[in-house]
Amino acid sequence: MTKLMLGLPKGSLEQATTDLFAKAGYKIQISSRSYYPTIDDPEIDCMLIRAQEMSKYVEEGILDCGLTGFDWIQENGSDVVEVAELVYGKVGTKPLRWVLAVPADSPIKCAKDLEGKRIATEAVGMTRRYLEKNGVNAKVDFSWGATEVKPPKFADAIVEITETGSSLRANNLVIIDTLCVTTTRFIANKKTMQDPAKKDKIEKIAMMLQSVLTAHGKVGLKLNVKKADLDSVLALLPALQRPTVSPLSDADWFALDTIISEEQVRDLIPALKKCNASGIVEYPLNKIID
Repeated sequence: MTKLMLGLPKGSLEQATTDLFAKAGYKIQISSRSYYPTIDDPEIDCMLIRAQEMSKYVEEGILDCGLTGFDWIQENGSDVVEVAELVYGKVGTKPLRWVLAVPADSPIKCAKDLEGKRIATEAVGMTRRYLEKNGVNAKVDFSWGATEVKPPKFADAIVEITETGSSLRANNLVIIDTLCVTTTRFIANKKTMQDPAKKDKIEKIAMMLQSVLTAHGKVGLKLNVKKADLDSVLALLPALQRPTVSPLSDADWFALDTIISEEQVRDLIPALKKCNASGIVEYPLNKIID
């Protein structure tokens, strides 16, 4: 088959993306001097592209598929196929937000207060649509970076992307509105998705990436329990579907296998022990495919 040209986001999502692919079974190696990473799949060629530009190149067919934010698809107005939503980021797995922020002592408290003001942002189109929606006339300047330091000397407000809000707080800024909530999307060119072989390959990649994210924060739990204690143990066990219950060679004993949230383990294991469960084993999960 013709090789699939895959766009990987250059910049803040770069490491998180290669880590995600590694957990999904794809080993990607990036040279500091090259924009063409290698991947251990002979059917894929990779290229590093800024997330801000990714959707344009996928729409034009220069790339068959790629990973970028929903915000940049909207900002560019790109007509692409959204194959999968992949909720991950530089810091964690929470969606990112484009927010309107001002200095803590600013008189600007809402969108209407922006009338005649200056706003610095990288998302110019998004910001202009927001102002139009609110019936406000304000000057929107493209920011080349370090947007948080622009107020109050170079701008009255900013529209900036944030995952935790820590950088905004560090620069004495407060959030007064949210313009867009965004997550990473695996997108594909429309013509590419009409090619059965490429479509199948893209969907396989998407499935494996999603399986890694589904497994994030979850662990497997195995344990043995006597028949007399089975009901009380089952009452304690959460599961994606239902715990697997298997009889052991001793008719009075059962083996249980389930999947739980990692944060539940510290309280659940002592409770299981009180219900006479034994042979309790916690194990990590790499992928979960529903």
